[in-house]
Amino acid sequence: MARPGRPKLPKAPLPGTVNAFLDKLVTERGAALNTRFAYERDLADVCAYLRRHNKDINTATTQDLKNYLGELADRANAKGKGGDGKTAVRTIARRISALRQFFDFVVGEGKRSDDPTIALESPKQVRNTPQILSEDEVSLLINTAQKMGGPESVRLVALLEILYATGLRVSELVGLPLSAIGPENRYLTIAGSGGRQRVAPLSEPAQKAMKNYMDVRSRFLTADVDNAKAKWLFPTRTSESGHMTRQRFAQLLRDLSQEANLDPRRVNPNTLRHSFAVHLLRHGADLRSVQKMLGHADILTTQIYTQFIEEEKKEAKG
Repeated sequence: MARPGRPKLPKAPLPGTVNAFLDKLVTERGAALNTRFAYERDLADVCAYLRRHNKDINTATTQDLKNYLGELADRANAKGKGGDGKTAVRTIARRISALRQFFDFVVGEGKRSDDPTIALESPKQVRNTPQILSEDEVSLLINTAQKMGGPESVRLVALLEILYATGLRVSELVGLPLSAIGPENRYLTIAGSGGRQRVAPLSEPAQKAMKNYMDVRSRFLTADVDNAKAKWLFPTRTSESGHMTRQRFAQLLRDLSQEANLDPRRVNPNTLRHSFAVHLLRHGADLRSVQKMLGHADILTTQIYTQFIEEEKKEAKG
């Protein structure tokens, strides 16, 4: 283990089959790079465990994988995140999913004839209740951002209004190219995961916020800006990508929530996305429309919001 202040030890290279699987995710299945990185982290953790036990993922047995998942559960529970076991359940379920897809690829490529994940049982998932803000709390955030003043304030208002008007994923929001803007700021064209595109209409407040932001956008570009940065709607001088990062936007939201006297733990990009969906459904939007706006491939994913509203109604009745 590397000591503080010293360079980290180099990571062990992944087996060729794992790299081939990860490449296929992107080239043939159209997975986003963030999805590739998530699978890489999951499978790298499995490989590291197997190496410690003189095993190899290519020849791992069902028992090897069960032993790994057992250790993973011990590790996750030891961290005590949330104190309710949800972290362990979600992590194990995700690792099993990654392993199943990997071994499906391996068997399909003829690298081995058996699939050791067939006998693995996924843990019973604990349904997450989406955390949302009230409409008044969203308005408070936007009003607080407006009062801050300066170009940063104008940009933050635009980010908030766009997110609350469209329910974009945070990676989609910060990675918007200028070319995504429709005529007169009426809508955005979103390139979602898997190469799917969708159109996200903008509310009047979002259209106005966009117009105000475009008047100050040049303040976030240097005089000698290159085309790589100029193509982004929310450019930045500091990030390697050329656009605002998810982490930076999350930090801005935390700071804003404190300024608005809201609990920072309740305010993040996902909270605003969930709030967008629930508020739409409360105002009579149909589930299919919300599914399309959120970019969900499966309507079952969107139904969590209707279930949330039903549970809310039951609690209100006592």
